[in-house]
Amino acid sequence: MATTPLLALRGICKRFGALHALTRVELEINAGEVVALVGDNGAGKTTLVKVITGAGPADEGVIEWNGRPVRIGRPRDAQSLGIASVYQELALCESLDVVGNLFLGHEICRAGVLDEVAMERRARELDLLDVLSVRIPRTRVPVASLSAGQRQAVAIARTLLSEPKVLILDEPTAALGVGQTAHFLDLIERLRERGLGVLLISHNLGDVKAVADHVAVLRLGRNNGFFDVLTTSQEQIVSSITGATDNAVTHRKTQPWEATL
Repeated sequence: MATTPLLALRGICKRFGALHALTRVELEINAGEVVALVGDNGAGKTTLVKVITGAGPADEGVIEWNGRPVRIGRPRDAQSLGIASVYQELALCESLDVVGNLFLGHEICRAGVLDEVAMERRARELDLLDVLSVRIPRTRVPVASLSAGQRQAVAIARTLLSEPKVLILDEPTAALGVGQTAHFLDLIERLRERGLGVLLISHNLGDVKAVADHVAVLRLGRNNGFFDVLTTSQEQIVSSITGATDNAVTHRKTQPWEATL
């Protein structure tokens, strides 16, 4: 029996003047699933992420959350649904410690003053870094002293404070070494075990094959293939990315997309 996707995009279109950045794009993400979004530069990956996060609303199409049509017109709409993102630029404040970064923008205050004790207690109660199996000496060390992999973990732990259902990871291993990449891929596995739906944007097909359940290929702003990682070779995915093969398909082939957001 088919399950209802946690997040589904149906016939998404996005235009910038005469440029059609996205044309009838579809994507589905289930709870406890890692979906890799791949494509060459200019394929439309960034534009699609902006549609999902509300930073650049779609012009046409339908977004469904647990099978129910929703409108994502601004970042706050995405956040209220349970969609969070960690970009390649981690937006961490290096002069602050781990706790300060975890609560950056969501500080706990008492009588107008930062309650450092309450924030540290809250961080320990949630055990986010422990859940992600990240070894950080102390939560009061400056983020500037952490490794790139540890910083990634802090950025992800910060998003988990809001208890998201879908987490978008944009090129998370681009700045990591081999050992740190392996550790980060283990972290993605733990996110899946927690029941999150993960959208992984990556150019590294080795990483994709290691952790993704499914791969969605974009080419020139259109779907050009949906693949099951276990039954698809890396060569097939590359062919779809480059356009050597045309695998353009949709999740629902018979549905007309006439709804406008």
